[in-house]
Amino acid sequence: MRILLVEDEPRAARMLAKGLREHTYAVDVAADGEAALHQLGVNDYDLLILDIMLPGKDGFETCRELRAQGLTVPVLMLTARDAVKDRITGLDTGADDYLTKPFDFYEFLARVRALMRRGQVFHSDTITVADLEVETRTRRVTRAGLHIELTSKEFALLEYLARRAGEVIRRAEIAEHVWDVDFDPFSNLIEVYIQRLRRKIDYGHDLKLIRTFRGEGYRLAAAGQDSGE
Repeated sequence: MRILLVEDEPRAARMLAKGLREHTYAVDVAADGEAALHQLGVNDYDLLILDIMLPGKDGFETCRELRAQGLTVPVLMLTARDAVKDRITGLDTGADDYLTKPFDFYEFLARVRALMRRGQVFHSDTITVADLEVETRTRRVTRAGLHIELTSKEFALLEYLARRAGEVIRRAEIAEHVWDVDFDPFSNLIEVYIQRLRRKIDYGHDLKLIRTFRGEGYRLAAAGQDSGE
């Protein structure tokens, strides 16, 4: 899942981005509202984390503008302002949740997960495809009851495929949601990670869950009634 973090304080931005990446999220960072609106216009994000106190356009104005443009990305506002009127203003401009600094990082992660579920209409922390179980909160993966050890990026890719199980997902979509703005579209990194997942998820099982559709993309599904490889 890909997040845009808008924070003008470099140290805070580095710490939050590092923590999110350690929990499998792909993170792009913008330092002001104008940069955020530009990135939202060219990239597809699953969540926007928006500080209110920004140079130029503040978080309120940025949120108001993105909603006026018809963007429906879930928004979590972060601010040192704890007045009730500021929380009301944030929600009224289009934010979905509001967190006051300083905050506990694990509460922050819980709110991120909740907004991801709400934005994607997913209500369970466990995604099941045949005998594969993906626990998004604990990042635990099992198949036929056996634990599968995955790296952070392998888990991020599997989670994205699992959330859209049954769909053929284009390579560009995977790049947009699993990797950040530094991803090289000409690399074979996605193919490499798909092969790694195949070895860990499908090896030794008669039922293959990860399928390739040449020229189209990849699908995670239990059914095998198509021409996928």
